[in-house]
Amino acid sequence: MSDAVHVYWRPGCPFCSILRRGLEKRGIATVEHDIWSDEEAAEVVRSFARGNETVPTVVIGDMGFVNPTAGAIEQYLREHAPNLLSR
Repeated sequence: MSDAVHVYWRPGCPFCSILRRGLEKRGIATVEHDIWSDEEAAEVVRSFARGNETVPTVVIGDMGFVNPTAGAIEQYLREHAPNLLSR
């Protein structure tokens, strides 16, 4: 079972802002990691994005999602980790 929704982002990324707002509107709590200030976070992103630092990247348990929509994350949580949904 997953314990958190980890969102990997970087400052100035418009796609990151869109995703973060969408997750917030859906009431999905996240743990956020800035890949520009945290090298370990950047390594996690590279492991899911074929060596690239593509953000946003979301990690839930051992599943990684590169540039997902908030709706896709919500659907995944409904099916695989409903404990992470607040509603």
